[in-house]
Amino acid sequence: MPTSAPAPAPTHTTVGIIGAGPAGLLLARLLHNAGIDCVVLENRDRAYVEQRQRAGILEQGTVDVLRSAGAGERMDREGLPHDGIEIRYDRRSHRIDFPSLTGGRRVMVYAQTEMVKDLVAQQLADGAPLFFESEVTRIEGVEGVEDADGTKGIHGTKAPTPTIHYHHQDRGPTTLTCDYIAGCDGFHGVARNAVPAGLRRTYERTYPYSWLGILAQAPPAYDELIYAHSSRGFALASMRSPAVSRLYLQVPNGTDPADWPDARVWDELDARLATDADPGWKLERGPIAATSVLPMRSRVVEPMRYGRLLLAGDAAHIVPPTGAKGLNLAVADVVVLARALVQRHVTGSTELLDAYSDTCLRRVWRAEHFSYAMTELLHADPAHSAFETRLQLSQLDRIAHSRHAATELAENYTGLPIAPPSP
Repeated sequence: MPTSAPAPAPTHTTVGIIGAGPAGLLLARLLHNAGIDCVVLENRDRAYVEQRQRAGILEQGTVDVLRSAGAGERMDREGLPHDGIEIRYDRRSHRIDFPSLTGGRRVMVYAQTEMVKDLVAQQLADGAPLFFESEVTRIEGVEGVEDADGTKGIHGTKAPTPTIHYHHQDRGPTTLTCDYIAGCDGFHGVARNAVPAGLRRTYERTYPYSWLGILAQAPPAYDELIYAHSSRGFALASMRSPAVSRLYLQVPNGTDPADWPDARVWDELDARLATDADPGWKLERGPIAATSVLPMRSRVVEPMRYGRLLLAGDAAHIVPPTGAKGLNLAVADVVVLARALVQRHVTGSTELLDAYSDTCLRRVWRAEHFSYAMTELLHADPAHSAFETRLQLSQLDRIAHSRHAATELAENYTGLPIAPPSP
């Protein structure tokens, strides 16, 4: 029986979005709600996109955005609101209470995989076109900077047309012209490299350790996250649901997960999370469903705009996961970008688009600093002397006993303001 031909793909759209991760999908939802047409292209299939294990902590601002976008119903039903975190150090423990330090702000535990599933379902049901298995091979024509009437390029000539060349599994080579292109395709995508090397500045740091992460069919050890500084290395006890734990151990770079059988992982977690106040405390163990090693790095690419190409999320910046900022930074980027595109659509002004990179980077660098500081504070650096370890313990003790220090941590963890008010 002959198969039906694939539905025709749009040949032009206002915003071409590359990547169906949280950044691309949320941007598409915000634009759709504002009446701006867009097309989302994703090189992987739907199953892969919906199964990628990534972040699980949503800032207060991210939660608010999802709700206002109409994408928060399942999150509110199944997510786990958290009012604080526990920090363990020197075999002691201290809880940071977020609402009392931030005027009521908190975070939500809701896995990125679930957020992506929600956004994909909405997009396919009533949103703009979303094409999986569509590999972008080339971007061109983005260098023009338009005037208010959209007709002029950099030197007063007609602006070139931004064009995405991609290969769809069924349609083969396909072209999509756009007014703007949003590069939401991550660190390994093509968008970042479309910014000329001579104009692109990259700032990065690679850390001398990694995280061994496990997903276990076991109830969480505690009703909030535990961050532990230990002479044996950092440990984090997190969760995905009341029945699934997400746990991490600091390990040397290049670690092979095969060298960490289940019993060794659980024993090491218990040792690093131990406190003198409760020496009998242990994690509840269960089958480990997945194990992976996550390298730790910080990276920022500037600028986040080149002509009519705008970068968002991991295409522009990466943070170590210690501060729970990666997904939330992507959300902040696309909120700023959506506001700018709505202003352009409604008023013809490019004021917010022109400020996009600077607006985002101010927040990006604060989040980079917080993630860096948390990482340096909590990990056992192989190069550290006893002096540097004592400095870590001194700072942890200050956080435990200084309201000012605890407030700074809480304000950053629950999320800094995303962007100036809409025009």
